[in-house]
Amino acid sequence: MMPRSTIEEVAALAGVSRSTVSRVVNGSTAVSPEALAAVQTAIAQLNYAPNRAARSLASRQTYAIGLVVPEDTTRFFGDPFLASVVAGISARLADSDYILNLLIASDDPGGKMVRFVRNGGVDAAIIVSHHTSDSFVGSIADAVPVVFGGRRSNAQESDIIIDVDNVAAARDAVAHLIALGRRRIATITGTMTMSVSIDRRDGFLAALADAGLEPAGEVDGDFSEQGGADAAARLLEQAERPDAIFIASDLMARGAIGVLRSAGLRVPEDVAVIGFDDSALAAASDLTSVRQPMFHQGEMLAGMIIDVLAGRRPAPLTILPTELVVRGSAPAV
Repeated sequence: MMPRSTIEEVAALAGVSRSTVSRVVNGSTAVSPEALAAVQTAIAQLNYAPNRAARSLASRQTYAIGLVVPEDTTRFFGDPFLASVVAGISARLADSDYILNLLIASDDPGGKMVRFVRNGGVDAAIIVSHHTSDSFVGSIADAVPVVFGGRRSNAQESDIIIDVDNVAAARDAVAHLIALGRRRIATITGTMTMSVSIDRRDGFLAALADAGLEPAGEVDGDFSEQGGADAAARLLEQAERPDAIFIASDLMARGAIGVLRSAGLRVPEDVAVIGFDDSALAAASDLTSVRQPMFHQGEMLAGMIIDVLAGRRPAPLTILPTELVVRGSAPAV
């Protein structure tokens, strides 16, 4: 393996001082065009890579961004939505100087995560999948710059948020079920301590109200496949079976459809089903689903936190588009 080139070697080849090379590497504009060109040529010839550790010591930066996920590991590693968002974040950070530190915790006993952040463990944080009970999220937002994937229930004016219009998306999905002639429409919600779950439930109720219908059932499925299965079983215990179910995630929908079919019911003939996310498993299971741009959301979250660290102020709220993707579980008429 060739030894790492040093900043002194770059300076000598370029015919400039060490401090000039340092300014070029750190993106300073206080460099003449001639010196900039000479340093860039020397860097290319020597294949020089800046020493991140040394830069961190000099600038008191870690060049690390924390991805804070207030969930247990089972939810994090099993949820297609989170996997796609993280993939998008990682793809965007690959083109930057920053690395990603993953911080997973459904709570923060003893304040360990908050201390890590406050003690300089990361320069900034991206927070996704947060709950009303996650008090430590506010402490992290007070300590370092933060961008939120989805709004938090106690949102602050200073928050920077990337989200979709969950109310409108759910309303459109349920309107599709109504257009199919379904009248006994139930919902399986996500965890109701999350704004996203509340918004999707509100869209469900609004669509029914528009059509003069009452809900045929509402059960919390906690965003897990088993939770979706358990919720579907509870809906089937009711005196009157639903003829359609709007489900707040594809993962829960897969669990619910398994229970419906085990009970001898046909999807969509007996019960039409719509999920949410349009993850890979939706296409694999012929599930009608609300598509949200999960990978792109991750890219934007990473890009915005980089902007914040560079001193730029992104828009406080960015709403990404959704689309109802119609498949066999609730086909068009």
